[in-house]
Order: sequence, then structure tokens, then C-alpha cells
Amino acid sequence: MASSSAVKALLRNPSAIRARSQAQELHAQLLKVSHHPSSASAILPVYSSLGLPHDAHHVFSSLPFTSTLSFISIIRVSASHGLFHRVLSIFVQMRASGARTDHNVFPSVLKSCAALRDHKLISSIHGIVIVLGFVSDLYTGNALMNAYSKLADSLVVKKVFDEMPNRDLVSWNTVIAGNAESGFYEEALEMIRELSVSGSKPDSFTLSSVLPIFAEYVNVSKGMEIHGFAVRHMFDTDVFVGSSLIDMYANCTKVEYSHRVFELLPEPDAISWNSVIAGSVQNGLFDEGLRLFRRMLLAKIKPMPVTFSSIMPACAHLTTLHLGKQLHGYAIRGGFDDNVFVASAIVDMYAKCGNIETARYIFDGMKALDMVSWTAMIMGMTRDYGIVPCLEHYAAVADLLGRAGKLEEAYGFVSNMHIKPTASVWSTLLGACRVHKNAKLAEKVAEKIFALEPKNMGYHVLMSNIYSAAGRWREAANLRIMMKDKGMRKQPACSWIEVKSKVHAFVAHDKSHPYYDKIMETLEVLLEQMERAGYVPNTEDVLHDVEEEQKRDLLCGHSERLAIAFGIISTPLGTTIRVTKNLVYAYTAT
Repeated sequence: MASSSAVKALLRNPSAIRARSQAQELHAQLLKVSHHPSSASAILPVYSSLGLPHDAHHVFSSLPFTSTLSFISIIRVSASHGLFHRVLSIFVQMRASGARTDHNVFPSVLKSCAALRDHKLISSIHGIVIVLGFVSDLYTGNALMNAYSKLADSLVVKKVFDEMPNRDLVSWNTVIAGNAESGFYEEALEMIRELSVSGSKPDSFTLSSVLPIFAEYVNVSKGMEIHGFAVRHMFDTDVFVGSSLIDMYANCTKVEYSHRVFELLPEPDAISWNSVIAGSVQNGLFDEGLRLFRRMLLAKIKPMPVTFSSIMPACAHLTTLHLGKQLHGYAIRGGFDDNVFVASAIVDMYAKCGNIETARYIFDGMKALDMVSWTAMIMGMTRDYGIVPCLEHYAAVADLLGRAGKLEEAYGFVSNMHIKPTASVWSTLLGACRVHKNAKLAEKVAEKIFALEPKNMGYHVLMSNIYSAAGRWREAANLRIMMKDKGMRKQPACSWIEVKSKVHAFVAHDKSHPYYDKIMETLEVLLEQMERAGYVPNTEDVLHDVEEEQKRDLLCGHSERLAIAFGIISTPLGTTIRVTKNLVYAYTAT
């Protein structure tokens, strides 16, 4: 049996107790040594330091008298385990009991108020802090600023900060992050400058807390200023700052800068790899994203679920089904296929590669379905599944109405969306106007699109084609002249096809492919067979000052036709052929 002095020694040094069983044994010895019920309060700090809230609450509820130390211990352990309502209930009990309210209790109480997003409650606690004279306490002041910053109340944060007699780096970081999150970018940058002048040195948290804000609001100039500061203070090789810089540049479409930052990191971690891969794919550099993923595996960095949800879209856009299957297998072996984001990305990959059956099979096997997975499969059903429609869903409905020829109804539908329609939503209707030769409505739609994306070449070319199809050659010519005057250049059409695990790319009228002659021979044969079956080429969108025979030849040079013909001559009979074009979605045929 442990002596009374040994028990007291252990209670004076709770960190010496490292397991629940040891704490319970000490608790039992304490009860044997001292028969007074209130003596059990001495074990509370031990249970609290071990993170055992239920044991702590069991002891706390059995106490006939509760001291300030007991209240602080139970409040701390409750707050650290997310029992925020219980924290506030015990704090009220503490105030009502007449126990002395110690300054050490407020950080945990304010943390709970912030987690519950209760501004009125935070203000009430703030008032108690002022009345009790604890506003000068460093940790209470930091907790107050953190609570207000969680509610984006930057004005009060700056007021509390200005009134603090003592500040540490946590104080500065809190007010800097609060300013940045509230959109006060200049103030955030100025605070970083003041921090340096005050003699304190910013840490990686200071910089990494500011950079995501600039990334979200696409303010690359401010982000570059922070980058310069990081370089001057030798923070640019820190993985946390590096990852934030990579994300910031990628979100601001400066992905080449993301790559430079990444290459300068001496030992990039999994987060840094994921950031540069996701940034590459999100900016359309699909091949680069896949190359980085292979480098990540060679570097023995284990992918995380977010890695697969980032890299799968690259396979979808490039229709590299073979590689997509490999990644799918890797995700299964890693146990990531149950993750809803990974599963949704896999469904999207198979669907865009034309393998709808496999996409549906995976979709049906998902344990949890979110809006991403529903959209990837069938674009949603709000009434039956409670999914609020977003832009993709509106675009799908507009596309269906347009295909059915209900153009005015589609125009009214898009005009009355509860979300502001983007250029891509309007473009579905513009495409329908082209099919149904409604140039008048197309002009109204094009006006909306040009206001949203005035420099997008594709929409201008489509409108020019609509004018040509309607025989309005002057308007078509004027539009192309205007495009030329603005320095707008048409993005060259390019199509990809995967044959025997190798991706072949075709550009319109490109004769560089080694099988070009065989491809053209195949197209001639196919065209003759199609025409005998009643096919008539649509030459309305081809230049009007070209002979009909030349128009026919120009159509044969389209990149997707070259890719399809190559697929036919390069694969066995009955093989599914999947072609992706940079300007449209994937084609699938068997």
C-alpha cells in the first residue's frame, strides 16, 4: 500500500501518471489515505491532464464541495474534448456557487463560446472578464481575440489587441489572421510589418494563415508581397508556408509559380505534393499533374484520399482509362475507395471516359452519396433526394430544353435562375440556337456571354458560325474582324485517344502522325459507306467562300475524325473507342 507521503508526491506531479489504470489506482489509494469525500478533488487534475473527461466528471459530480481548482480542471478537460455546452453549464454553476473565478478558466470558456458561434455569449463573458479585471491577462486576451475572430468581428479583435498591455506571437497571429479573413488585406500586411518592427519574428503560422485568404480572393499581388517577405526571412523553404504559397499561386492561375515554389522545398511533405498536383490539374495541366503524381510515388510519399480526388480528373479529361484503372486499383489497395470524395472522383473519371456501366456500378456501391457523386452520375433530383440544384444542374436542364427545341422556354429558365448564370450555362443555350438555326435568340444569348467572358474565343467563333449558317455573311465577317482587331486567336482543336496504354494526340489538319496516310484512306472509305447509307455532311459552318468539295475535305481533317479513324485501324473489331476533345466532351463508340 502506498504511503500518504507517496500519494501526495504523485498528486503534486500529475505528469508522472501516464495511464488511466495508474490514475485509478492513485484515486483508490487517495480514498484509503483520506476518508473525507472532498479529498477526491485532488485527483481531478490527474484525470484532466490524461484527457479522461468521463472519469473526471464522475469524480466532480461526487464532490460535496467544489473548489476553484476543481472547477478549472473539469472545465479544461471538457473543453479539450469538445463538450462545449457542458463547459458553459459548469461555468454558470461555478459563478453561482460563490467559488472564486480564476483567470485560468476563461480561455477554455471562451473557446467553447467560439465553437458554438454565440456572439451574445462571448460578449457576456467579455463583460465578466472586464468586471473581474482580467483584461490584462495575456491568455485571456488571446482567447477573447480568437473567439471574436471566429465570428469575423475584426473590429473588436483590433480593439482587444490594442488594449492588451502584453502580447506574444499568438496575439499577433490572431489579429493578423482576423484582418485577413475579414478582407482587411492592407491592415493584415501592415500588422506583419509592425510585428517585425516590434522585435518579434513571424512564424510559419503567421504567413500560412494569410496566404489562403489571398488565394480565395485571387489577389496575387498581395500574395507575392507575402512571398517576398517569406524569402527575406527564410520561410520560403518551410513546408507549411510552401504549401500555402503553392495553393495561392494555383488559385490565382499562376501555376508556373506554384511549380517553382515546390521545386525549392528541400523536403516536400504529402501536403505539398497534394497542393502542387491539385494546382496543376485545376489549371488544366493534366499531363503535368500525372507526372508529379508519378514523382510522388517514386519519392516514397504515400498518397492520401485528397491525392486521388485531385488526380482522377486528369485521367477523366485525358480519357486515359488505362491509367485511371490503375489509380482506381491503387485507391482500393490503400483503402481509400470508401471515401466519398475519392469514390465521386472515380465515378466521374469512368463516366467521362465513356465507361458508364462501371461508373454506375461504383456509384451504386457507395455507402454515402454527396452532391458531387450525384452530379457525376446523373446531375441530381431535388425533390426525391433533397439535393439543392447548383449551376451544373441548371445547365443540364437548359441543355435538355434546348435539344428539344424549346429555346424560348430555355432562355426564360436560365434568366430566372436563383443563381446568377455563368457563361458556361448560357453557352448550352447558344449551342442549341446553332442547332435549331435561331440566330435572333442567339444574338441575345451571345450578348449575355460576351459581357461575362469578353475574351473567350470559343463563344465568338460559335456565334460567327451561327451567322454563317443563317446566311448572314456580313455579320459573320464583322465578328471575325472584331476578333482579329482584339488579338483573339482561336484555340486549335485537339483530340486524344488511348491505344494500348499509349495516348495519341491529333490536331486538326495535322499531317505529322506516322499513320496519317492510312488514317485518310480509312476516312475516305468510311465517308463513302456513310454517304451510301444516307449521310450528308453539314458544311454550313465551313467557310462560305470555299467550294463544296473543299468543305467536305476540311471536315475530314477535324481532329476527332482523325482520332476515331486511327482508333478503328489500331484496335481489334468490336473494341470500344474513346476520344476526348479539348473543346467538347468525350466521344465513345464501339
